[in-house]
Amino acid sequence: MANLTLVQAVTLALIQEMEKDERVLLLGEDIGLNGGVFRATEGLFQRFGGDRVVDAPLAESGIMGTAIGLAMAGLRPIPEIQFEGFMGPAFDQLTNQAARFNSRTRGGITCPLTLRVPVGGGIHAPELHSDSPEAIYTHTPGLKIVMPSSPYDAKGLLISAIRDPNPVVFFEPKRIYRAFREEVPEDEYTIPIGVARTVCEGDELTMVSWGATVVQCMNAIEASGKSIELIDLRTISPIDIDTVANSVNKTGRCVVVHEAPKTCGLGAEIAAGVMEHCFLHLEAPVQRVCGFDTIMPYYKLELDYLPDAQRIGKAIAETLAY
Repeated sequence: MANLTLVQAVTLALIQEMEKDERVLLLGEDIGLNGGVFRATEGLFQRFGGDRVVDAPLAESGIMGTAIGLAMAGLRPIPEIQFEGFMGPAFDQLTNQAARFNSRTRGGITCPLTLRVPVGGGIHAPELHSDSPEAIYTHTPGLKIVMPSSPYDAKGLLISAIRDPNPVVFFEPKRIYRAFREEVPEDEYTIPIGVARTVCEGDELTMVSWGATVVQCMNAIEASGKSIELIDLRTISPIDIDTVANSVNKTGRCVVVHEAPKTCGLGAEIAAGVMEHCFLHLEAPVQRVCGFDTIMPYYKLELDYLPDAQRIGKAIAETLAY
């Protein structure tokens, strides 16, 4: 076992899959000699060479389009978009091309690529560097959306994504890239896409989250002293609504926590799913603790925007008191 940070777990997954499968290659801005903005690809250029770790120009549409072509030709490309705010120029290629080829060709052409994207706030980055756009891409049929919250999950989910025959968007919450370490097996392993994880069990309330906010939820649960079951979705599309529903049917209460703005965020979809599957078991309305319906503020107010243990704790208390 190695004691790794999340970003180190990502690097290890990339190394092992590149060693195992010569079809796997990386492309993105500054990922080669520089090792990437967050050093997720550090040392890979020297290890695998410029043909498999490709420094791309500042052209996200070109990165995405090239990756699609490589995937259609039988390779396993892993393009990186440097920050989530730069996904806009690649949106057409990703949603109208990569996500649709399998359906368009009735399975004749697949597009096995894994798009790696650092997401979320909390690192005092400038505008367009701190958003959580997962709901936008979850609304695109043909894409699988993954967001780990721990080093162990990051490695296993990334390997599963790379081996998937269709496109996977792999969101990496940058706030917890180096926030803590966890034991991660050095041997290869996979975690199935589409299966949530029960972080801790409880019988008074169900809490659902993913990405960096899972850590904030754990802090809030510990401070509350209540018996709360925490579900980490891990995969945002497809959502493992069965795990959520089974938990809510047991506890009768649900709080959903995410960084993205509240309106049309994924929390609304989860709340609707809970209503459909758990209506007769609910003891209180589903609460959402989210980012606000505004653009992510600059440094001074950034942490006020993000859900923290205090805001989550207030939702716990209100839901239990209902």
